[in-house]
Parts: sequence; C-alpha cells; structure tokens
Amino acid sequence: MRGESSQPGRPHSPVGHAGAEVSSAPFFVLAGGDVVGRDRMAKVNLPYGIDDFVKVRESNCYYIDKTVFIKELLDRTFDVNLITRPRRFGKTLTMSMLAEFFDIRKDSRKIFEGLEIAKDTECCSEWMNQWPVLFLTLKDVDGRKFDSAYGMVQFVISSACGEHDYLSDSDKVLEADKKVFHRLLEQSGTPTDVKTALFVLMRMMKAHYGKKVILLIDEYDVPLAKASDNGYYGDMLEVVRSLLGMAWKSNPNLKFAVVTGCLQIAKESIFTGANNFIANSVSNKKYQDCFGFSEGEVAALLEDAELQDALPEMKKWYDGYIFGDKEIYCP
Repeated sequence: MRGESSQPGRPHSPVGHAGAEVSSAPFFVLAGGDVVGRDRMAKVNLPYGIDDFVKVRESNCYYIDKTVFIKELLDRTFDVNLITRPRRFGKTLTMSMLAEFFDIRKDSRKIFEGLEIAKDTECCSEWMNQWPVLFLTLKDVDGRKFDSAYGMVQFVISSACGEHDYLSDSDKVLEADKKVFHRLLEQSGTPTDVKTALFVLMRMMKAHYGKKVILLIDEYDVPLAKASDNGYYGDMLEVVRSLLGMAWKSNPNLKFAVVTGCLQIAKESIFTGANNFIANSVSNKKYQDCFGFSEGEVAALLEDAELQDALPEMKKWYDGYIFGDKEIYCP
C-alpha cells in the first residue's frame, strides 16, 4: 500500500506533515470507545491540508522539525539525488522547505528561527538563500487523454516561468532564450520548447545570477504513472524523458537536483547519464526518519495535545512502516 492504512475503512490521519489529505472521519477511537475528534486536538494548531512550508510556519501551525534533513542532504556529494517514499509522507512539504532554505531571492532567517538547522550557523551562512532555485511539482499532471495531460505539463512550466518572470527583463539573458520563455509562459511553446524548458530556464537563471541552479522536482513519477493507467505511456515518456533528462544530464547550469517520487522508474533511462546519481529508497538508512514520524515524535505530539494515552491506538492505526531500520508512522 502506498501510504494508506493497510486495513480497509480506516481513515487517513489529518495529523502530521502538512499536505496530508484530510479525512471526514473521526480522528481516531480510544480503546474505551471514546471518539477523539478535531475539537480534542484544538490544543495544537494542526496544518490540515497545507503542503507549503512558509504557510505552515507563518500560520504558527504545529510542525515536527525535519530541518535536519537539509544538513543530511548537504553532507553527501551528488548531482542528482532521487528520494522515493510512499504517498502521504510529506514529500511536497519537505521540498517546499528546501526551496525556502536555498532560494537566493528570499530572506528565510525568521522562517527557520528556532528550528534545528538554524543552530548550524556555518551551513546557514554557506547555503541559506545563496542559490537560484527552480522548484516544481508534477503531482497534478494527469488526464484521461494525452492532450489533457500534456496541457497540464504546459501549465506547470508556465507557472514556473511566471514565478521567475524577472528573467524576461534581464540584460544578462540571451534574447533567443527570452523568446522561448515567453512562448512557455503563454503556453504556446512548440513540443521542442516544452521538452527543453527546464534546461532553458536554468540557463537563463545561471546567466542572471552568475550561479548554478538548484533543481527541485517533486513527484516526478506521477505523469508516467497516470499515463500508464490511461494508455498514453509512450507519448508521455517521450516528453518526461527529455524534460527531466536534459535538466540533469551534463547540464553546466546545474548545482544539484533533488527529486522525489513514490518509485524509481529505472527501465526508462530517465536518470541514465546523470552524473553522480544516487537513489534513496525506503530500504536505505539515509534520511530514514526525515519523512514520516518516529514514535517519539508521535508521542510528543500527543503529549502537547494532552492525549498521552492515545499512543497505543495511534500505533495500531498508523504504524507499520520500516524505513532503513527505523519504525515510522504514516502522517
């Protein structure tokens, strides 16, 4: 099962990493039969349905500190780092956190104030808000037909261009790239424009800032999974293999790429040719407690909510995953 309870009829937990789908069912039932709903959890401000790190922090939502992941990520040398985890384990929120930490356009000191990574002043000095960042999620690329899904790819790329619209006015960017940029922004680009979009955007950002670009791709495998379900896998593979492959294969504009998904699609050579590629699955000890909650983290949450006695029931419903050699709860 990919992040859902293994027992039919049991609801998803609305607690944990922001972005988890909120169930309409009660939160959980204690051993004595008492239902614990959201009113009982009102002692903590839970981030229901939020997968934006800044919003979680600025809304003063309850946040289980996973910022140590940033340091663990930077402790390894890589060009492309693929991290696979089941659905609903906070991948999008984590990528949003990375984007906020690295993005050269921002001042994130207040957002990270009081969190674990802020204690590492050397790391923050070298990496916080020091690099151009291109962040996009492919989780919404879906459609019953290829044309519909391809339109969603165009929309995702257009949204990325809109976020970096300053590039169209930069005197450091090639005029030819600006023309491609405008077509992508208006969703009128040619198939070649779309397939080369990330490479062109990163080239423009590198020219503008004079620094290599950190690329963050969330849920990279969703377009192909949906395509496989709906019968246009070959057409979507052609787009995705070029779009992503060109972004990290011998790309002089790339600082490094972090990619998340549910599965590693090995046979389609999306990552073939990527220099210094590493993959981290649920069987690896690296990052083993950076996605999902440890039992100690769940116990701390329940204590803050004054529901200490609920841990056995929470364990019964949401435990059962082993990442590396650590027991992990599904958020």
